[in-house]
Amino acid sequence: MAGYLPAIVRQASAGALPLFSLGVASGDPGPSSVVLWTRLATDPLGGGGVAEPRVDVEWEVYEDETLARRVKRGRTAARIEDAHTVHVTVKGLAPDRWYWYRFRALGEESRVGRTRTMPDRRGAADRLRFALCSCQDYQNGFYAAYRDMAEQDLDLVLHVGDYIYEYAARPSAVRQHVGGETETLDDYRARHALYKLDPYLQEVHARFPFVITWDDHEVQDNYAGYTSEHGVPRDEFVTRRAQAYRAYYEHMPLRRTVRDRKGLTLYRTVDFGSLARFAVLDGRQYRTDQPCDAGGLPVIPECPGVYDEDGTFLGRQQERWLYRSLKRSRATWNVLAQQVMFLRGDLGEALGSAVPVFNVDAWDGYQAQRQRILDFLVDQQIANPIVLSGDIHSAWASDLRQDFLRPESPVVGSEFVCTSISSDFPAPFVPLIENNLGPTSPNPHILFFEGRHRGYTLIEVTPSLWRADFRIVDDLLDPESPVTVAASWVVEAGAPGTKPA
Repeated sequence: MAGYLPAIVRQASAGALPLFSLGVASGDPGPSSVVLWTRLATDPLGGGGVAEPRVDVEWEVYEDETLARRVKRGRTAARIEDAHTVHVTVKGLAPDRWYWYRFRALGEESRVGRTRTMPDRRGAADRLRFALCSCQDYQNGFYAAYRDMAEQDLDLVLHVGDYIYEYAARPSAVRQHVGGETETLDDYRARHALYKLDPYLQEVHARFPFVITWDDHEVQDNYAGYTSEHGVPRDEFVTRRAQAYRAYYEHMPLRRTVRDRKGLTLYRTVDFGSLARFAVLDGRQYRTDQPCDAGGLPVIPECPGVYDEDGTFLGRQQERWLYRSLKRSRATWNVLAQQVMFLRGDLGEALGSAVPVFNVDAWDGYQAQRQRILDFLVDQQIANPIVLSGDIHSAWASDLRQDFLRPESPVVGSEFVCTSISSDFPAPFVPLIENNLGPTSPNPHILFFEGRHRGYTLIEVTPSLWRADFRIVDDLLDPESPVTVAASWVVEAGAPGTKPA
């Protein structure tokens, strides 16, 4: 398999791939519908390779793996202005069951994909099993984590951002991006295509529906709203962001209804029966600029801006929507699926600082809004809150307290942060963080940290228990590397607090 990866990139560059070279995918499952996706591309790294301005694409859905019992079929158009991508929202399906699907176009047939619908929103569900993942820098290593994920018994995959990286090719990398830093629509389309050429990522997409949101690298590192953190003028960056958003939508199994005039409305709810409600958040498009002018550095000493009441991570409209969604929920578990660490993480003591040191690109840069959310969870007695995060390329488990500075304050919920699929974590920070945890540290609520390995988090949910297994890759440079469990943590329904399994 390792030899296959460079070969397929060479074939893609030569325009020598089959029509459905980027595989198939499904996403945003509901109790009676799901989105099916594919892209027609014989030369995915060179513009797509399909000359026809419009291609008719047939799709079929079956209720059995042998494709003997077809339940839905239809025809849609793949248009050149959309990079010949296909988004089909299949409706009228039965709740809580698996389906199989495929596409046909120009005399070729796609591979068969598998997807599922969610249980009825008012219906009981005994078990949910899903993978939490993020941050898959193609250049930094292979996707052994996805190989392991494909072998699991999952209901869905939750991807919380950094699906692609915008960086230019790095000659020393184990495998390389094609071209320079992404800036144009064609650049972003080619970068998405490169990532989707990976066979392990294709396999996971073909086996499970994805629920997905973005973070920063889908556009540019650490951007905030319309602000570039790397000096790109605003007008230029507005255009670049719009092109990145367009390419992102084109290559993700998202419903067409997420598109709007300004961008994509990605915040939404996904329910798994009455067992779990996922409030999927967008922490990039609406946020104010990171506080404090630190020359673009995200980890800085405390400054008044982190407490600014007007500083916003979600934007006011999304914050109000979140409160409505949580208040109306009747789910046993209420999940905030979002990009960056929600917990308070003070590195001041570890760095020898007399004042707290925060990562202001995370929620520590937006503490007033975070406090409003924590207070809301307590005041409204929201059942079993769980926050799921990515971004930081390391694994964490933490209690969430209403007041992080008072260890005796109520535990509101738990946060689980997945490590990255492949993106690197700076090695010098590992011992610093490890020595800055524990009951007498500034971070007594943080219960687990693992920064030496890449991987993902496997989560199993029942009406009585939430369990998170942090699965780690032994060797990132080996696509066949073993993947094992580093640690397991649980939360009991009705009893806030994160405990070792």
